[in-house]
Amino acid sequence: MIDITLQNFESELIHGSQQQPVLLDIWAPWCGPCKQLGPVLEKLEAAYEGRFVLAKLNSDEVPEISSQLSQMFGVRSIPFCVMFSQGQPVDGFVGAIPEDKIREFLDKHVPSLESLEAEADLEEAAELAEDNPDAALAKLQEAVAIDPANDAARYDYIKLLLQMNRLAEARRAYQPVASKALHDTRLAALGAWLDAGEAAQQARPAAELDAAIAANKRDFAARFERAQVLFAQQDLTAAMDELLEILMRDKAWSEGLARKTYVAILELMTKPAPKPAAAEAKGALELTGKTAVAPADPLLDQYRRKLSMVLF
Repeated sequence: MIDITLQNFESELIHGSQQQPVLLDIWAPWCGPCKQLGPVLEKLEAAYEGRFVLAKLNSDEVPEISSQLSQMFGVRSIPFCVMFSQGQPVDGFVGAIPEDKIREFLDKHVPSLESLEAEADLEEAAELAEDNPDAALAKLQEAVAIDPANDAARYDYIKLLLQMNRLAEARRAYQPVASKALHDTRLAALGAWLDAGEAAQQARPAAELDAAIAANKRDFAARFERAQVLFAQQDLTAAMDELLEILMRDKAWSEGLARKTYVAILELMTKPAPKPAAAEAKGALELTGKTAVAPADPLLDQYRRKLSMVLF
């Protein structure tokens, strides 16, 4: 438990909630319900074993912060609790509500033990991936087993399986989330990679594909087959070059299959954006963090421009 002041609110509340959720309890010494709620919150902080931090703010001593939050949420009474996550106030509740209701509130915002274990496995897998892919794969498999609903862990697990050309295992791991691909571009990209890998196993020899394309530059089936082979071999820019040859001649070929596959490759090559940086102090409570921007990638930018020039 920490006490929030004007001097430490940025480091403990804004920056601190970038690392883990912080529940801010706004109270006052004269407030009877505050005295009832305080011990319950302290008990829950211990019970949740570090999955959130309890912070307390005396509204009489630090009115600058308490008044801003009260105005933001339209609240005029205390105790008033605000959950901070990623440097932002995201939710709150008013009054000395029962412990079971507080648990319900916390469970909406605080990571489960399973997700924390899975996150630890993800971090360890990322460190192992380059030098020891088998060990990284074991960690990712463990993360998915611990928390099957963790799509980030499943994405990394399937991606590494595909990089290792373990298609059957990748397909099995993908099946539980295949229906989400319509609304999740990262999962859709994995589906396209899987399709390419499986199609490459049945593809014609390279010389036969080259001959078919040389005889007919509009043999889009042969061009797409060659693009899938290149995709499966993880020669991604060569695969996109082949897809561009289709798109330059027929943008809508096979219901946009060439375009969709090209976009999937771009998605797979795109690094995730870093976590947003915490806000800088400006003498008052800063509630909006800086926007996180993924670092520029000249190769990606080049191939995005190529696609735009063909399509538009």
